[in-house]
Amino acid sequence: MVSRNQIKLITSLQQKKYRIINQLFFAEGVKVIQELLRSNFELEHLYTTQYDFEAVLESKKSLIHENDLKKISALTTPNSCLAVFKIPEEKPILESGLIIALDDVRDPGNIGTILRLCDWFGIKQVICSKETVDIYNPKVVQATMGSITRVNVSYVDLIEYISQTNLAVFGTFMDGDNIYKKTLPQEAIIIMGNEANGISEGIEEIIQNRLSIPRFGDLQQAESLNVATATGIILSEFKRNLA
Repeated sequence: MVSRNQIKLITSLQQKKYRIINQLFFAEGVKVIQELLRSNFELEHLYTTQYDFEAVLESKKSLIHENDLKKISALTTPNSCLAVFKIPEEKPILESGLIIALDDVRDPGNIGTILRLCDWFGIKQVICSKETVDIYNPKVVQATMGSITRVNVSYVDLIEYISQTNLAVFGTFMDGDNIYKKTLPQEAIIIMGNEANGISEGIEEIIQNRLSIPRFGDLQQAESLNVATATGIILSEFKRNLA
């Protein structure tokens, strides 16, 4: 059984306000939960419909019915398990290597995919503007497929942070320099903008290097690339010379 208070708490964690108040978030699905359990994230409690997760202490685990899982799940079709974790203390920002900075990126699926891309390409640090969606949003956690455990994410005043950095700052624009013709450094900040509006005006003013991904279609009519897709192309190009 899941108590009424447990249902109320877990469902409230779909909102950022209550994640902050309780310093908790939840994850769904065997793979994501296993990744979190193998990391330094601290388990609060696991709810599962199956006799699995043998390594989890019995005091931290409840076997529940599928109907109870539906009451606490954020998914249209719930998986077999849901786990509540404590939100860890934010770690210091890593000031070396390639850093992805997200300027007001709002779609949870895009954030999750970008974190997976950063994990794939060995990017250790992601900087987010305070307007960017919370990484502990259930949809973000789900989309990361565990990469949330291997990428350090920090929320900052992005203009202030960029103004103070010693690293080269790159931004992506429709009218930027062709990325395939540039010599790219292995230490830099790469800024990706909002899905609808791109990089905000205040940040654009302080970007030193403007990049673009050229269009190759015959009609040249595609308006833009999805921000996660663009991030994958850009990271691939920055890392290409290391392959």
